[in-house]
Amino acid sequence: MTEGLLYVLSQPRDGDEAGFHDWYDNEHGPARLALPGVRQGHRYRAADGEAPSWLAWYDLDLEVLHTPGYRRLRDERSARETAVMSALVSLDRRVYELLDDHGAPAAAPPPLLLARAMTVEPAREPGFHAWYAEEHIPSLHALPGWRRTRRYVLVDGEAPRFLALHEIDDPGVFDTDAYRAATSTPWRAEIMRTVTVEERRSFAYHGTFRPGGAPAAAQ
Repeated sequence: MTEGLLYVLSQPRDGDEAGFHDWYDNEHGPARLALPGVRQGHRYRAADGEAPSWLAWYDLDLEVLHTPGYRRLRDERSARETAVMSALVSLDRRVYELLDDHGAPAAAPPPLLLARAMTVEPAREPGFHAWYAEEHIPSLHALPGWRRTRRYVLVDGEAPRFLALHEIDDPGVFDTDAYRAATSTPWRAEIMRTVTVEERRSFAYHGTFRPGGAPAAAQ
């Protein structure tokens, strides 16, 4: 099986939030958690003031996205799902394949996610990966509360090619001298000159999907 990530950004219309959350927490997300090969799913809200404001992400085997059960969920939508999705201001669905994983999974979802997506010049990709592996990730994981980093490559969707998903305990880490030092090295500056597209988003934990239609464990 190929480990992957389904990463979905969405933005409801103003005034439609209650119905949007009820649909996501009690219908849409739980239906996906019921599929074999979908291991977990969580919802996060934007912590950076940017839109889209909502992120749902699922750890899964990529093969599940090609099964009859998953295709049925997309092709045979309920009337409510059709209505909610047609009213969304934006929907950005991305599928990624796992490249590497640094740090052990925690018992509870991380309070904060930092999502860094980048496309680099193709000829510079080996150097980009080397920087991440040899300098950037070790430096970040030396910081207090930096739990885990998983790196992915895009396989479906319109987005930068590579995604680093960082799991963090406390956003205060961004205000530390150690974080500033880790993100201002000469090697990083060299790599960033080869980046052609980049995206930086941060999200705070909202809830975890439960299979069978039970409400998400929202905070």
